[in-house]
Amino acid sequence: MLRVHFSDNRQAPIWLTDARFTIGQDSRNSLVLGDAQIAPFHAEVRQDHGYYYLSDCGSQAGTFVNDERISARYQLRANDRVRLGTLELVLLDPAQGRARAETAPRWFLQVVKGEQEGKKFHIHGSMTFGRSAKCELSFSDLALSRRHCEFFLKDDVLEVKDLASANGVLVNQQKVSTALLQPGDQLKMGSVSLLVIGPKVSLAQVEDEDATQFVRAIDLPGALKVKPAAPRAAAVNPLRAVARPGAAVQPGLSAEARARRLKGMLAPGLAVLALLLIGVAATLAARALF
Repeated sequence: MLRVHFSDNRQAPIWLTDARFTIGQDSRNSLVLGDAQIAPFHAEVRQDHGYYYLSDCGSQAGTFVNDERISARYQLRANDRVRLGTLELVLLDPAQGRARAETAPRWFLQVVKGEQEGKKFHIHGSMTFGRSAKCELSFSDLALSRRHCEFFLKDDVLEVKDLASANGVLVNQQKVSTALLQPGDQLKMGSVSLLVIGPKVSLAQVEDEDATQFVRAIDLPGALKVKPAAPRAAAVNPLRAVARPGAAVQPGLSAEARARRLKGMLAPGLAVLALLLIGVAATLAARALF
């Protein structure tokens, strides 16, 4: 439960126990303030499922939370500073102890294109985005649904959810129904483009079952050294072995060289054969004479 403290200590702190807590100059308000810049019904705080939402009631001076002007249903948290005119209120949660000087990094959505270009919105808890005036982030773009999408901030993780909008939600040019947001992401709804600003979030990576996995091969023994086989002896032509017993055929000779060698081997044989024939002829001739 939150408790309202006055920065100038003008009165004791007030607990936000009522479902509806109104602030203004009118005596019918829950908190009556007589400051000149406070409207008769300046602002109100409503409780909804344990959350506190602050809305400005159309005051001229406006309502500011942490120096940012708000309109309707701005979710309040412990350590927020609410300014109405010159009055500053501090919201504390006694269960969390004393207010810390520095709060955790915060998330913002900055309009980079479209209506309200350049404006930066501070994201708290649950905030709706759309064309309805009841949305925390309200835009008049006709391409938007009345409740287009919703942003959730929990444990420094920001998520967006499409609320069945007509034209959908694009995150980095991809249409999504729900998505976890990272700083630098860009959202597009209708003609409005938003840039996500916030602390870096480390999300556990989910292992992709279809991803290629590389496994180290086992160590194999070195290749065995094989002795080169002895060159096979050239086959001996049996005809040549008969022609010249004991003569080894020398491999590597050209056809011309082999022809010359064969001619050299045949010439003496032919000469001997010729002499034998001459001798036989002479013998036959002699026998014929006698």
